[in-house]
Amino acid sequence: LQKHEFFVDMTCEGCSNAVTRVLHRLGGVQFDIDLPNKKVYIDSEHNVDTLLETLKKTGKSASYLGEKSAQ
Repeated sequence: LQKHEFFVDMTCEGCSNAVTRVLHRLGGVQFDIDLPNKKVYIDSEHNVDTLLETLKKTGKSASYLGEKSAQ
């Protein structure tokens, strides 16, 4: 799976919960949310456009930062 890194303008637990909700609804994703740094790391076979559109459903500004190398 590709591991992608996104910026999402999250300011609180509610924001990260919104991200969790939309990603669970999309399905087929594993993700980590780094709230202090406003980053979301997603492992998925979905393409970047699909993931970005999904993140934008939270109403937060979101942008793609690039692929993340596997740790």
